[in-house]
Amino acid sequence: MSAHVKITAILTARPDKAEGLKALLLGMAPHCRSEQGNLRWDIWQDQSQPSRYVLDELYRDTAAVAAHRETPHYKNYRARIEDLADRSALVLSPIEVEDLRP
Repeated sequence: MSAHVKITAILTARPDKAEGLKALLLGMAPHCRSEQGNLRWDIWQDQSQPSRYVLDELYRDTAAVAAHRETPHYKNYRARIEDLADRSALVLSPIEVEDLRP
């Protein structure tokens, strides 16, 4: 059985680019959430620095991540993100994760 993959990306808007970054992320959300291998795709905003966002993504497995990276909306994101924000991302494997589903 393949393990889930979690991606946590931290995006800090470049000067005067916060609204463009927010619009890009909000536009991606429905597309990412509708991907077959996507289990969760959330956008968080830093309370102490409103121009900083965190993407919290969860995929069924590495194949789902690979499929995500081939989508038009992801390719559009990659083409635009360098102009809008500084970005760092962690791609994580589960070690000890509690299943909270009923």
